[in-house]
Amino acid sequence: MTAALAPAAVLDAADWQARRRAHEERVDAWLAPHLARRRTGVKHPVEDFLFTYYSHRPAQLRRWHPGAGVALRDADPAGFGPDYTAGAVGLTLDTERVRARRAESIDWIRTLLAATAGRPAHLGCFGMHEWAMVYRQTQEQVRHNAWPLRLSPEATAAVVEERGVRCSHFDAFRFFTGPARPLNVLQPTRERQHALEQPGCLHANMDLYKWAYKLSPLVPSELVADAFALAREIRVLDMRASPYDLADLGHPPVRVETPEGRAEYAAAQRGFAERAAGLRSRLLAALDRSAPAGPA
Repeated sequence: MTAALAPAAVLDAADWQARRRAHEERVDAWLAPHLARRRTGVKHPVEDFLFTYYSHRPAQLRRWHPGAGVALRDADPAGFGPDYTAGAVGLTLDTERVRARRAESIDWIRTLLAATAGRPAHLGCFGMHEWAMVYRQTQEQVRHNAWPLRLSPEATAAVVEERGVRCSHFDAFRFFTGPARPLNVLQPTRERQHALEQPGCLHANMDLYKWAYKLSPLVPSELVADAFALAREIRVLDMRASPYDLADLGHPPVRVETPEGRAEYAAAQRGFAERAAGLRSRLLAALDRSAPAGPA
């Protein structure tokens, strides 16, 4: 038998309501343009990615949770859901209930985060994963075919063949074209994800948003939003370094087919890796805070 997690912090109504408002206002600034485009059927290959690729719905991102170990004074249980319980000091998340229900998923995510954090960052991929996703395809065949390629399909293929592909991330690799997959130095699988994920990978660092929302409500919503914010910035670099010409969207290319472009990409990638390391550490710490206290 384990002891229930005692609240580590107690927030008065004014304090937690202010936090909730600040979170909602922050998220609304991201949601409003996306929802407006969705109503009119307009697509944006950069700004809409986090809403279409990931399963977290806009309303879920907007909803505020304090995280494990926080008690909310004068909070209505109906406003937070069945995983919250009212106690003497306020409304708190029933962490044991959440962890019991999601034990396998939590263990899988924690193992991945810790394994990734323990490896050095590799910065030599130069964004070739996006090029491998259009390798040997025509303009009509590519995923974002409303936007032109910067180079001809033949020149794009030549860049991939000259540079090679060094992608360690399965969820990028699975979108490679058939002819591109044998060109990758690794053959990532879901089963090998814990062994291959490394902290320099743009997609691994974007995925911190996915792990954060999958761990909600154990982690505070501010942390989920911080991971979303970083993922948005990474997506911009990801697409600027891609074969697509998105200059008309305000995203001039990072020309990774040139030495100067590769240096620019690697410098940005290093900065994102450093910021992602902080988020990864915060997620691990939040999980540790939500763990049972030990034998009663």
